[in-house]
Amino acid sequence: MPMHDEELTVLPAMVGELVRDQFPEWSDLPVRALASQGTVNAIFRIGDELTARFPLEPAAVDATLRALESEADAARELSGHTRFATPVPVALGKPGHGYPLPWSVQTWIPGEIATPTGSAGSVAFAHDLAEFIREVRAIDTRGRTFRGHGRGGDLTSHDAWMETCFAESTGLLDVSRLRGMWAELRQLPRGPLPDTMTHGDLIPGNVLVADGRLAGVLDVGGLGPADPALDLVSAWHLLDAGPRERLREDLGCEDLEWQRGKAWAFVQAMGVVWYYRESNLAISHMGITTLNRLIAQEIQGI
Repeated sequence: MPMHDEELTVLPAMVGELVRDQFPEWSDLPVRALASQGTVNAIFRIGDELTARFPLEPAAVDATLRALESEADAARELSGHTRFATPVPVALGKPGHGYPLPWSVQTWIPGEIATPTGSAGSVAFAHDLAEFIREVRAIDTRGRTFRGHGRGGDLTSHDAWMETCFAESTGLLDVSRLRGMWAELRQLPRGPLPDTMTHGDLIPGNVLVADGRLAGVLDVGGLGPADPALDLVSAWHLLDAGPRERLREDLGCEDLEWQRGKAWAFVQAMGVVWYYRESNLAISHMGITTLNRLIAQEIQGI
């Protein structure tokens, strides 16, 4: 079922026609839909080395093109700064054949999509995640700061959204307990650490694994300056308690930074459990797993 109101339909035949018309050099390559946990793009493989991403939510053509160009710029900025594979932008496509928006082509990154529990007990995987976060943080912000919307700035700016999530989660989650957690988390001050570069969305669906290790990271278009605690969401989305502590040690996180990482994981998890409970079970399940980990740590007083 659709994940969003007025969600666009993208079919393999449509993608094949667009590729043949706009990129004839790829016309002999097979086009096939790719099963994905993604929530904002339909993904298709073009041959063995390329993927095409089609935005699913209706928007203005010019705004979509600017967003895709920004994503490509972010991918180029990240390229070469980490030893882990990330997509490289290849081309931008135009509307056509019933699809109303621009679309993008990137390199294919091999690996298996991570799950909330698949590598959760691996200390080696935790070390890999910490290394990726550290490498991203080391990228020069060039004086840029948080852009002012979404996760990564002021926790209290998410109060209204959390109220919506609590209301929608009645009967799905222990809302009373979760309200109490948010009442504490939302008060965490920003702290003295300056904005650093962050991936911005280190959830299982954007992490690739191979042989139990981090193989690559997807959806890098959100790369940008933000609260350095933002990428710590991965500690609760992807790791059990022991490896989570190894990640913290690797990054040298002080208490405030670590607690703010919990807060960002809480915001993200609360938003996906109810919203995707029928349309994207993998994402909804991730949210439940993350909240259970956060509750367990609260009980333990960590």
